[in-house]
Amino acid sequence: MLTLQAHSADDYHNALRAHSTVLVDFYKDQCPGCRMLDLALGQVATTPAAADVVLLKVKLETVGEAFFRELGLRQTPTLTLIRDGREVQRMAGYQSPAQIGAVLAPE
Repeated sequence: MLTLQAHSADDYHNALRAHSTVLVDFYKDQCPGCRMLDLALGQVATTPAAADVVLLKVKLETVGEAFFRELGLRQTPTLTLIRDGREVQRMAGYQSPAQIGAVLAPE
């Protein structure tokens, strides 16, 4: 799993255009659930289900709260799975490696 960082709304949109399957991790620094989710993502990253997935990390403190609200995000952490530019799954809160792997499995 290739990991990218979005430092702006443009970075976010460019990554979605450039890659067919993107798992977006919306997080913030002082969030215990976000740190736990990061560990779960690390376990999933080496699995076959994650082979063609790009992980895009989007930090609230960097891109700003207005951008998060624009996307309808209500909490961190939140994962969204984007396939071919379209959101197909949104998961709020901590997700286990098994939950993440199940979402990444080919349709």
